Amino acid sequence: QVQLVESGGGLVQAGGSLRLSCAASGRTVSSSAMGWFRQAPGKEREFVTVMMSDGGTYYPGSVKGRFTISRDNDKNTVYLQMNNLKPEDTAVYFCAAGPRVNNFYESSRRSNYDYWGQGTQVTVSS
Repeated sequence: QVQLVESGGGLVQAGGSLRLSCAASGRTVSSSAMGWFRQAPGKEREFVTVMMSDGGTYYPGSVKGRFTISRDNDKNTVYLQMNNLKPEDTAVYFCAAGPRVNNFYESSRRSNYDYWGQGTQVTVSS
């Protein structure tokens, strides 16, 4: 059984940083695409970033240059380093494993991910 557990969320002032972690069990993080999504109140779940099994990464314009995804294969954990946070980054952040994701186009669609964590709240105050 695959389990993904996020941690590291919290309250931070605008301009600050947070690092989220996603610890995986039942599946190695390097065996499939690992994505981060976020969902703000009243909004749809939004793609944040992905790391493919070959290590390739993709960031949409809203987070490019501020967020960085990485993984530690020994710890079977994926990280999301978030710098220069803005109030509009406030959301619940989810990690997801996508064994059916084959390219960056597919990586942005949440329906292509089979396993999800429970989410961690990130709140950025102005």
